[in-house]
Amino acid sequence: MNSKTIFGILLSTTLMISLSATAQKARWASADDIVANELIAKEKMWGELNCSLQPELKEVFADEFQGTDPDGTRYGKVQAMETDLKNLDRQCQLGEVRIQFFGETVAIAYGNESSIRKDKDGKEFLHCLVWTDTWLKRDGKWQIIAAQDMIVECPK
Repeated sequence: MNSKTIFGILLSTTLMISLSATAQKARWASADDIVANELIAKEKMWGELNCSLQPELKEVFADEFQGTDPDGTRYGKVQAMETDLKNLDRQCQLGEVRIQFFGETVAIAYGNESSIRKDKDGKEFLHCLVWTDTWLKRDGKWQIIAAQDMIVECPK
C-alpha cells in the first residue's frame, strides 16, 4: 500500500472513532432530576407569560432563539418574551412536561399548556397548545434555542 492509502485509512478510522465517541444516547429525566425540574420551572414561567409579566424570562432564551407559531410564522427572543397587557389570558396552566437529555448539553422538553383567552368579539374560549422546546447548556447556563407550538383541541 502506498502512503496516501494508509493515511486515508488512518484518517477515516480516526473520524469514525471520534464521531462514535461523541454520539450521545438519549435518556428521559426522572421525576427528581434537579436539572429537569429547573427546566420545567422555566417552562412554567414562559407558559404563564400570557397571564402576567415574567421579567425573569430574559435569561431563559438564547440570543439566537427561533420559535415557530402554530400558524407557521417565526419569532425571535424579543417576541417570545412579549406580554400583551391589554389582552391578558387567565388561568394559564402548564400541563405535563417531559424532558429528554441528549448528553450533558442538549435537552428536549415536550409539554402542553392551556389558558382562557378572548376572541376578537370578547368571547372567552379555552386555548390549548402542545409544544416542543430545545434547550442548550452553554457557559454553564441552560437556554431555549428553538420552540415549535401547535394548537390542539382541548381535552374535555
